[in-house]
Amino acid sequence: MCPVDKQRLEAHADGLRCASGHSYRVVDGVPVMLLREWPQTISLAHASLNRAENIGVDTRAPDLHLESLGISEDEKRRVVELSRQSSAIDPVVAFLIAASNGLMYRHLIGALDRYPIPVLPLPRAEGKLLIDIGCSWGRWTFAANDAGYAAVGLDPSLGAVMAARRVAASRGSRNRYVVGDARYLPFAEGTFDAAFSYSVLQHFPKTDAAAAITEIGRVLRRGGTAKVQLPTTRGLRCLYHQARRGFREPVGFEVRYWEVAEIHRVMTKAIGQVTIDVDGYFGIGLQPADRPFMTPTLRAILTASEALKAISRGFRPLVTIADSVFATATRPAMP
Repeated sequence: MCPVDKQRLEAHADGLRCASGHSYRVVDGVPVMLLREWPQTISLAHASLNRAENIGVDTRAPDLHLESLGISEDEKRRVVELSRQSSAIDPVVAFLIAASNGLMYRHLIGALDRYPIPVLPLPRAEGKLLIDIGCSWGRWTFAANDAGYAAVGLDPSLGAVMAARRVAASRGSRNRYVVGDARYLPFAEGTFDAAFSYSVLQHFPKTDAAAAITEIGRVLRRGGTAKVQLPTTRGLRCLYHQARRGFREPVGFEVRYWEVAEIHRVMTKAIGQVTIDVDGYFGIGLQPADRPFMTPTLRAILTASEALKAISRGFRPLVTIADSVFATATRPAMP
């Protein structure tokens, strides 16, 4: 459906269009559900729109949609080089790994030998429909597949979504993907059984993050569950990063840090009853499933984080000083 006015979309020769005239291009079967008049949350959304209209195509590797990846020119050159070699890893994923897994994974850029797929922190659910908000190359979308969900990935980067499709094909996953904006989800109310978002909304101004969470609540079915990760203001690593920028207001794509009570309030208002649990300490993005990819130092940090996480289940005050938390909200079964 149209993300602007919530009207049904009809297929036309140049893409999709609603009765009010909003039109959206479709690139190789992927709808690009963005509009130029929106203030974008990330600049690569404009690049995705341009590429959907064949503006400024990087002819070195057109199929990789380099223009909309948000990587440097040097990294683009290296992606092109890697694409011409035989590798089990998609060349785009090889260079998106730090952005999707956290900066502590920079040592893996261009050096992956298998895909790092985490364990989805939601109950197993055979065939239920899940939306992964800000899916990038599909890391958590594939985690949802492994937990039995049918998954839809949404991201403003056309290049990342196309990489996710290629990886899905290599894994035999039948996911669907949309290029879109979390604040304007192009789905009807009550479409999904579950929603998930990791390391995404932290980059939005808080008003935009609240708008995205409201949209998540709208597209959830009655009784559906949303799980959103956010960084906190009081975690040790988070305090370090806030201090480095002088505790000033963040700008652009910089991370926004949240009070636990603030997360609880926004999620409750938008969706329903909320529980908040620890994702990790000493950083954002540390997942036990990634242990084989970690340096010895990162493994030690992960071990300490997991120990504190276990203690936090019985000693709730520790939740407030985690660096990364999960807020889980359930949409009421009845209106």
